[in-house]
Amino acid sequence: MCGIVGYIGKGQAQQVLTNGLKKLEYRGYDSAGIAVYDGEKVQVSKSKGRIAVLEERLEQSPVLGSLGIGHTRWATHGRPSDVNSHPHTDETGKFSVVHNGIIENYLDLKQELQEEGVTFVSETDTEVIVHLLSSLYDGDIVSTIQKAASKMRGAYALGVITEYEPDRLVAVRYASPLIIGLGEEENFIGSDISAVLEYTRDIYILEDGELAVITKNDVTLMKIETLETVQRNIFRVDWDMEQTEKDGFEHFMLKEIYEQPNAFRKTILNRIDSAGKNIVFEGLQLSSEQIHRLDKIFIIACGTAYHAGLVGKHVIEELTRIPVEVDVASEFRYRRPIVTDKTLVIVVSQSGETADTLAALRESQRLGAKVLAITNVPGSSIARDADEVIATVAGPEIAVASTKAYTSQLIAFYLFGIYLAQVKETIPEEERKVMIEALCKLPEQTEVVLQHANDIRMYAEAIKGHSSLFFIGRGIDYAVALEGSLKLKEISYIHSEAYAAGELKHGTLALIEEGTPVIALATQTELYEKMASNIKEVKARGAHVLGVTLEENIELHRNVDDVCLIPSAMALFTPVLSVIPLQLISYYTSLALGNDVDKPRNLAKSVTVE
Repeated sequence: MCGIVGYIGKGQAQQVLTNGLKKLEYRGYDSAGIAVYDGEKVQVSKSKGRIAVLEERLEQSPVLGSLGIGHTRWATHGRPSDVNSHPHTDETGKFSVVHNGIIENYLDLKQELQEEGVTFVSETDTEVIVHLLSSLYDGDIVSTIQKAASKMRGAYALGVITEYEPDRLVAVRYASPLIIGLGEEENFIGSDISAVLEYTRDIYILEDGELAVITKNDVTLMKIETLETVQRNIFRVDWDMEQTEKDGFEHFMLKEIYEQPNAFRKTILNRIDSAGKNIVFEGLQLSSEQIHRLDKIFIIACGTAYHAGLVGKHVIEELTRIPVEVDVASEFRYRRPIVTDKTLVIVVSQSGETADTLAALRESQRLGAKVLAITNVPGSSIARDADEVIATVAGPEIAVASTKAYTSQLIAFYLFGIYLAQVKETIPEEERKVMIEALCKLPEQTEVVLQHANDIRMYAEAIKGHSSLFFIGRGIDYAVALEGSLKLKEISYIHSEAYAAGELKHGTLALIEEGTPVIALATQTELYEKMASNIKEVKARGAHVLGVTLEENIELHRNVDDVCLIPSAMALFTPVLSVIPLQLISYYTSLALGNDVDKPRNLAKSVTVE
């Protein structure tokens, strides 16, 4: 959940490190720091707070040198403070480490080191690592790291430097992402491609259980257990720095909301044949025989991706009649799921590095299932480990609150659902063609919804003073309500809950009082009458209701206080359109409250530990 950057080369490390850390700000953090070897010793500068605080310190006391590591930290072990910030050093100051992840047995290791006379100054698990390296050092930092790794349990990505070997930067990955950037007479490490993209597009992606020995002219990849050299193809990044800039928008989140129509077009591009009747997935190896053998599909994900999976369940079951179960990855991995070689497991992750989802993927494969990944990062761990991949083409998503990644996942589910139906012949060809035509209209229809952003902003101003808010919906609308509620909680910090509207009588109505805001989704024609009754139930208790519905649903206007209209669309496709107003409500409410929209408190973009 934190950010790592490292540099070795011909330039000044301080500037490269601070630039890289700024590119990682979107991941969320509460402190930042760097360690640079100045030719004689490792100099450390770190502080609680934003990178701007660190930069002020560095202006007063710069650290010069061409080898260094940097870090942004979200507090896990120990409160946010200067002392708990990374990088951490040993008692001699000769070793310095930055670390993402959690060392699960750190207390045992800490006790052993304390018995040897080591004094700890922080509350972190990371400090154990650097003292362990110091105590085990045998004159070779690589073999020392190997010995330390054999003692540590948990998840970690490490950047390590030592005064004893000032021409080497070592990177280590075990269950936490790390990449190597390749330059001319300089090389880089990063927990994210964006950390190094200003300097290079050529990268190596470290696999679990690997380390990299990096000099300014060379990179050697090895297995941690054996120190056997590993060969790896260079991964060429095909997006550029402009895509990670705000491009005139006040926040990344707003920019990414407006980028959704183009993200849809790119995700659909080249996946429909010239006749417009068939879905085509180049590179997908699932055979017709395998598809016909499927007796169950699992969709496994976390957070927003889980909500995309709930929509995916509706789509696949409706089009193919294959039963689908949606599970939270952190729960799936710790029970005994009924998975066989007739099960298809679909894992969904924007980053492709979500720790629980990755673990669920591997457990599914162990049980004999075929695994399909839907992800926005083709070179990610999940993309590499899955048997099949459908890449969303949303481009880099910087804001912590996911918007275009979520809706692009929906597009991927629509494409795959139609593809399964095509193979299984569960819907007629002409009906399939109509569906594909409707799918291709979604980018343009999304642009229509975005034209009414100012109306939605007025509603956000009206609810900013409330302490609680509710979303209701039925069927596929309930899945969207869950996502709308999550968005509002994430960035406005207003308590919000989503309920299946038919469940109101079973307890939820007790929470409705005079003036309580309720957002009611009503986009499913066959459920209009039921939703109208549910809306009347909350109105009778004093709720102020905003209805989100199709433009032709005039009847709903009479039952709500405010209405947000979306273009007419096929019932299965309305989630792409109905979620846009909910994203904008969240954004403008957070803005009205003066919150940091792109970097909400206590949250990070990519959750790479349990």
